[in-house]
Amino acid sequence: MSVVIDADGRFSGYASIFGRRDQGGDIVMPGAFAASLALRGPARIRLLFQHDPKEPVGVWEEAVEDATGLKVAGRLLEGVPRAASLRHLIAQGGLDGLSIGFRAVRATREQRSGTRRLWALDLWEISIVTFPMMDAARIGAAPGGDAARLAATLGAAARLMRTKKDGQ
Repeated sequence: MSVVIDADGRFSGYASIFGRRDQGGDIVMPGAFAASLALRGPARIRLLFQHDPKEPVGVWEEAVEDATGLKVAGRLLEGVPRAASLRHLIAQGGLDGLSIGFRAVRATREQRSGTRRLWALDLWEISIVTFPMMDAARIGAAPGGDAARLAATLGAAARLMRTKKDGQ
């Protein structure tokens, strides 16, 4: 297993993925966090456990939009009992979900599917959670990292096989 949290409690991952429908029927669009990140920056976005305002466990050191989604880096704080537990759970692979707490500033709803597209969000907090609404919102590697690597490897193997077959 690769290391997803260091000795100082630092970790990173994606709190939201652009263009993917979550279990609640929401799709976060690229740029949705831009105004909120510019206003607050990562220091004023709370790092909570299970969206509980009574459970702050650390600080966000980075929160940026990239082509994939909302990429974050945080640090669990020494002296916070829940943070110590989370550090162990994350290190052992027992917990890796991330979830955003926000207010929709601008959204549209598709009548047929009921899907809500989120164009602008007021981001309040990002939590470490057991079950994220967006399955790909995780601590650790980029979403689809293992699957993408496997697909690339299989694709390369298939191309090699075709090349060998055509060359014989």
